[in-house]
Amino acid sequence: MIAMTCGEAVSERILKLCKQYNITPNKLGTISGVTQSTINNIINTGSKNPTVSTIKKLCDGLEITLSEFFDDDLFNTLEQEIK
Repeated sequence: MIAMTCGEAVSERILKLCKQYNITPNKLGTISGVTQSTINNIINTGSKNPTVSTIKKLCDGLEITLSEFFDDDLFNTLEQEIK
């Protein structure tokens, strides 16, 4: 598995969850109250700073916990953030 940044891992996790729940990122925004521009910024640019508050809103929309969100192998091989 290739190491990725935290932002990239969050982006990939959101896409995986959308696929798992059979919804589009746009639908995720609608059900979670997160703007489409924010979701696009996270997904398309691997935003380096998605806030925990934003991730929590996405989790609330999906009816999952933050623990469930981060319980994925994507987060086990993150790059060192301090350079």
